[in-house]
Amino acid sequence: LFFPLSLSAFLFSSAVRHQSSQSSSPQQGLVARTSLSSPPWPEVKLPDPVEEAKYHAEVVRRVNGLIAAGHYGRLFAVVHFASKQWKITSEDLIMMDNVLEAECGDRIRMEKVLLVGADDFTLIGRPLLGKELVRVEATVIEKTHSWPRINMRFRRRRNYQRTQIIINPQTVLRINTIEIFPCLS
Repeated sequence: LFFPLSLSAFLFSSAVRHQSSQSSSPQQGLVARTSLSSPPWPEVKLPDPVEEAKYHAEVVRRVNGLIAAGHYGRLFAVVHFASKQWKITSEDLIMMDNVLEAECGDRIRMEKVLLVGADDFTLIGRPLLGKELVRVEATVIEKTHSWPRINMRFRRRRNYQRTQIIINPQTVLRINTIEIFPCLS
């Protein structure tokens, strides 16, 4: 009695399994939602190029208007000078550890301007801003030497002692003006 019931259940389940495997195939287009099928961050919608061009033209017009009217406040700039980058404003002092060919009292122009900013806008060069857009002038205030640095090497019980005194030339600059002109395009 027990054997035929389980045999009939086995035959019925195998027949159902055989029928279902023949009739139904995996549904097309059904993909499990995992981190690999869709990224966890939201999709980024790019702006319309026409709208972006209008917005860019409006921003350029507004910044040119601020520059032409002179309502931009105190300017700052980042310049590349003497193999370093300096963030400067007008009336700043810069002390460089190198020799400059200019004499004391000479006015020099810094032409490698990377960035100019004000209260309401910042102009970033790629990599430099044009010479017709911004002008940074400085005056050589002083040419001097640094404090002496002593580099001493010593090995005990070896009769070895070396002393080196290092003095670097220095140049002090005062930033006179940072001027910007309304010629953005």
